[in-house]
Amino acid sequence: AAAAAARAPSCALRARCAPRMATSAAAAAAVDTSRLGAAIRGDFPALDQTVYDNKPLVYLDSAATSQKPRAVLEAMRHFYERDNANVHRGAHALSTRATDAYEAARDKVAGFVNANSRREVVFTRGATEAINLIAGSWGEANVGPGDEIVISEVEHHANIVPWQLLAQRKGATVKYARYDPEQGCMDASHMMELIGPRTKVVAFAHVSNVLGSTAPVAALAAAAHAVGAVAVVDACQSVPHCPVDVQALGADFLVASGHKMCGPTGVGFLWGRLELLEAMPPYQSGGEMIDEVTVRGSTFAGAPGRFEAGTPAIAQAVGLGAAVDYLQGLGMANVAAHERAIAAYLHERLAAVDGIHIYGPREPARRAALAAFNIRGVHANDLATFVDQDGVAIRSGHHCAQPLHAAIGESGSARASLYVYSTEADVDRLVESIRETQELFKGLGQ
Repeated sequence: AAAAAARAPSCALRARCAPRMATSAAAAAAVDTSRLGAAIRGDFPALDQTVYDNKPLVYLDSAATSQKPRAVLEAMRHFYERDNANVHRGAHALSTRATDAYEAARDKVAGFVNANSRREVVFTRGATEAINLIAGSWGEANVGPGDEIVISEVEHHANIVPWQLLAQRKGATVKYARYDPEQGCMDASHMMELIGPRTKVVAFAHVSNVLGSTAPVAALAAAAHAVGAVAVVDACQSVPHCPVDVQALGADFLVASGHKMCGPTGVGFLWGRLELLEAMPPYQSGGEMIDEVTVRGSTFAGAPGRFEAGTPAIAQAVGLGAAVDYLQGLGMANVAAHERAIAAYLHERLAAVDGIHIYGPREPARRAALAAFNIRGVHANDLATFVDQDGVAIRSGHHCAQPLHAAIGESGSARASLYVYSTEADVDRLVESIRETQELFKGLGQ
């Protein structure tokens, strides 16, 4: 009982949060989404700089990590300057404040994804650790020889390798839904065909980090449940960009990383159905995750504490909570509306570039605010290097999606990924720099 009380934020803290949440809701209703990127740009200090020969920075690598608003930086600084102490372990004032702040962040994340209970939110180092936690706990306890794990060749490596390793340990088989080149996305129909009586896990990305396509989560989760399997959703590219309701999605587990949603690195979360979490064995062991330790053995805390061994990333969780506050202040419907508009503009401008091949769905309405592409005559790494000299930051390579690139017949691609602070002017700078790079390479070829 004492441990449970220590994990709950104080009533005073809840009272302090309530006015801020009401203010945020009012502010969200007043947002002009057509000007959102420009309006909030000043909130992100890293965007206000020049690189190389005094070129203004254009940051188009937000799918890799987002920039951080001042509110997040200040929340973490305040924690370290005023509240720094270990959580759940002390009766003194700093420990109480640290615990309140840490557990308040859990409440914020739970509300952000509409969890049934705050106990369904487990803090992790990021989405990668969260998927490994599922594989290493639920998977170890429930997957056996001859069982099947269904994923796709479109996945990020973080949603491939843990399942491969689990299958190797347990004598199971991994099956891969194919990439559909006509639709520019994972073939969801093929994934459903692969789901069968031996399937234990169905794991897939909500939004592809390369294609920008969206998976039919509810339908895939229902297909998994029909054979008694669990559905695992990698939501790294959806939670930061649009409203996500875990109850409406119908999945069993969902993972996301804080650093992609305006929060700090080193923290993310796993959402899981409480009845599943309560039945899962510990993933790591040590202090904090126990109920009682004796020389005869140990018993373990309930969820989520059972999965948070040792001193957690307290300041990072506080920063993630501040990021949730910031995004809710904007309103996630407003964020999504802005990104739909900027995504359409990005794809319209890129489509007009000579010799470009853009991967993903053809219809702009089905695309997230990112584009992976290759340009005839210019290697993706060369393109990224040359536009960088103009101050435009994009990513090149396989984007931790080598099976997907193998399926499309390329070793890698260039990727521009936008976020809530991106503007049409950013896209214009990108396209201008691409065309200048093309002209340079044409000259070198003559």
